Formats: sequence, structure tokens, C-alpha cells
Amino acid sequence: MLNLSTLLEDSARRYPTKDAFIFMDTHLSYAQINGAANQIANGLAAAGIRAGDKVALSCLNLPYFPMIYFGILKAGAVVVPLSVLLKRDEVEYHLKDSEAKAYFCFLGAPGLPMLEEGYAGFRSVPSCEHFFVITAQPTDPSPIDGLTTLGALMQGQSPTRETAQTGAEDTAVIIYTSGTTGRPKGAELTHSNLALNAILSADLYGAGAEDKLLTVLPLFHIFAMTVMMNAGVYRGVTNVLLPRFDAEAVLGLMLKHEVSIFAGVPTMYWGLLNYENKTFDLDAIAAKLKMCLSGGASLPVKVLEDFEAKFNVQILEGYGMSEGSPVVTFNQLEKGRKPGSIGTPVWGVEVKIVGEDDQEMPVGEKGEIVYRGHNVMKGYFNKPEANAKTIRNGWLHSGDVGVMDEDGFFYVVDRTKDMIIRGGLNVYPREVEDVMMKHEAVSLVAVIGVPDDQFGEEIKACVVLKEGAEVSEEALREWTKERIAAYKYPRHVEFLEALPQSATGKILKKELRKG
Repeated sequence: MLNLSTLLEDSARRYPTKDAFIFMDTHLSYAQINGAANQIANGLAAAGIRAGDKVALSCLNLPYFPMIYFGILKAGAVVVPLSVLLKRDEVEYHLKDSEAKAYFCFLGAPGLPMLEEGYAGFRSVPSCEHFFVITAQPTDPSPIDGLTTLGALMQGQSPTRETAQTGAEDTAVIIYTSGTTGRPKGAELTHSNLALNAILSADLYGAGAEDKLLTVLPLFHIFAMTVMMNAGVYRGVTNVLLPRFDAEAVLGLMLKHEVSIFAGVPTMYWGLLNYENKTFDLDAIAAKLKMCLSGGASLPVKVLEDFEAKFNVQILEGYGMSEGSPVVTFNQLEKGRKPGSIGTPVWGVEVKIVGEDDQEMPVGEKGEIVYRGHNVMKGYFNKPEANAKTIRNGWLHSGDVGVMDEDGFFYVVDRTKDMIIRGGLNVYPREVEDVMMKHEAVSLVAVIGVPDDQFGEEIKACVVLKEGAEVSEEALREWTKERIAAYKYPRHVEFLEALPQSATGKILKKELRKG
């Protein structure tokens, strides 16, 4: 038997009075988080939630997230974390698709009407029986009459509980993929998937009870959930929560709490690197920062090198996906690292590069990244056709184009869906982006394919310039042309103030294609 909430229970026994989560001026110990999770589990049981029932959760990076997450698990139910940016129709789809019986939803924030959208979506799904409002303070009344608050659910419930017995292969979390092609699919991750990934993640970056993590990546996303929250809870670290990325806020919290470990996506490192610092002692921040992690998308080597020089810290880049719980490969300290690579397979996971016939490709040849191991999901919830396509002969097909070098290090070339076919020749945007990022005036770039009568697709670069820098479209085009094969350079260049990003900080190329 295995229940993922063991991670919290064990640390609550070992470090009962230690800060588990810090949010603004609120400090909550491991014993407090565990007690609150037990009250939530008891409240859910009293409301009729049974083992295996699905419970959805929309919440910003607040201490309520881990309380509710582990509370659902302690009840033997399945957590369905939802993006905080979902609109009512999307909430309705996710609640229906996951067969959720209950839904916890936070009030929201300025410009983010979570409760309004969440409740509207919930009302369209009769099979979802319970709606719980997460208010700013547990004693606050519900802003909508007749709705039960989280505080009311917990009131009078015991802070102790015998955790529901679940099997290692039982589903613990259904996490929705971003839905870049078609509707989002719910990846079923087991207690075993998530526990093993949390343990190996803590080993990868050497987390110890003395560490302080800063979590600004959204907790509803698998990267933050496993690599920061679950791994951190397993090792008894103190986790500082920030609901939204802001370079000034991140640096302020790093300084105030002497943060030792930070994880981000490439746009966050870019944001920290380009922040015009007037107030922070960067040497003091760098003195405490011992490790940075990057994932979610490929980190441009120039950004990695400049950030490491500025903060005197290593960034370890890894690769993962929701379907892999998430970590698949990582630059691991004992094996050495290669900037620009996604590292080597993590413990217990096999990775290879295959061609269209699923045969392994020779070293240095491009193909699809496939993997197998303890991290592979059970499958997409209620999607047998998608499962048959994605998991073949035990290997999960990632949809990412990669290559392996002679030392066994893997590199992501691009997403299959992002590949541009220009006049019958394959062009990988990442390759063009890496070249253009080396131009002294370029701060950020995203390369996309646009329809073209002659070549089928033509290459377009969407560019954000460094502050105060100037370069013409023609000059940038010519500069790139000199450094890359003739069929690969962008024929179209557009300068933008900023690039559209998802809630997790990924650049949204589909939005650029619409434009």
C-alpha cells in the first residue's frame, strides 16, 4: 500500500514545528499543514467523498494548495489540479471530463475572476455535487450566498485521521496536458509515479531540511507540484510561495528568506537577468543561492551562461512532461552537465531516440524522444485511442524531436508540432532561435511557420529587442542568414514589445500564429 500523503506525514513527525510553507507574513509548520489536511480529509469524508472520487482544485500558490492537495489524498480521493486561468467553459469541460464529484476554488485576484468563472463552470455540471470556496481567511464568509467555504468544511473536524489505504498503482492525480493539439487530456498519475519522482527530484538537486525553496512556478503545474512541493515536503524543506512571477518580488524574497534553491522556466530566468536592479544586493542573494533548476521549455544557452555569471550559481536543466510525472532526464551533478542539453535519464527511466518505424536512431541522428520506467502515467483518463497512440510496447512517445550525443546526453531539437516544413525541408525553430539570441540587440525570440504559396510554409521570427537597442528587420535577417543554412533563416521578422506567455511562463506560439 502507498499513499502520496506519506511524504507530508513523515515530515510532520520529523519536523513538527519547522516552517513548511511561508506566504507573505504567514508561516505554517509541518504539523499545522498536516493537521489542516486531516481536517479537510475528514470534512470530505463527511460530505460523502469516497476513495477514488475525483476532486478538482483551482488555487494560486498559497498554503491552502498543499493543505487541500494532501487532504484530498488522505481521503483516498484523486486530485484534479486546474489552471487558475481557465474560463467557465474550460472549467465545465475539465469537471465533466475528469468526472469530478467536488471542486475547491479560490476567490481569485485582481484581473483574475477565478470564483466567478469557476462557479459558472461548476453550475453547468450536475454530476459535480460539491463546491467549496477558498476564502482569503478561513473565517471569511462566502461572497456568494449558499456556498460552503473551506473554513466551514474544516470547522469542527478533527486534526487527526487514519489516512485512507491506497494501492501504489491507484490514481493519485489527474493532470491535464496543455491541449496544444485538440482538447486537453487528463494524464492519470499513480501514487507510485509521483512518490518516486518526488524522491528522485530531491536527490537531483540535493534538497535538505536546511534548504529554503522559492516556488513561483504554479503549483497546479506538474513541474512545481512534483519537483518543488512534493520533493520539498519529502525532505522537510521550507517552501516560500509566490503566486505570480515578478522579478522584483522574486529577488526581494530571495534576499529576505535566504533562498537556496530556485526553479523556473526560461522566461523567468530571462526576466531576472533583464531586471534593472537598483535596490538588491545581488552578492548577498548569490551567496545563499546554491542551485537553480530549469524546465518546461529549452533554456537558450546565452541566457543560461549570462545568468550563471551574474548570480554565480549553476542552472541544472531537465526535461519532463505531465505524462512522465514529470522528470525524464536531467543534468545530474555526479554525471557532469552540458549547457544546452537536457542531461541524461534519471534513475529508473530508459530513454531513446526512434525513427518513424520506432527503430532506435544512431548517435547524433534526429528522431522522437521515447521513454519507459516508473514515471510513465497509467494513461489518459477515459481516452483508450490516445493511449494506444502514445504508449506503444511500453514506451511513451513524447512528440518531441531529440538527439543523443556520444556521451549519452540528450538534446531537445523541437516539438514535432512546431517543426516548419519549408519547401520539403525540415526547419526546427529552436535552432534558428539559438542563432538569433546571439545578436547583441536581441533579448527574446520565437520562430514560427506561416503559410506560404510557394514553399508551403515560410519562416517568421517574432523578436523582442533589448531595452534601448536598435536593429532593422533587414539587418537582423541578413545577420542571421550569414550564420545559418540558406533555407533556415527567417524571411519575415516582426518586432514585438513582449511575447505571449501561458500561466507557467511558456511562450505561446499558437497565439503568435493567430496574429
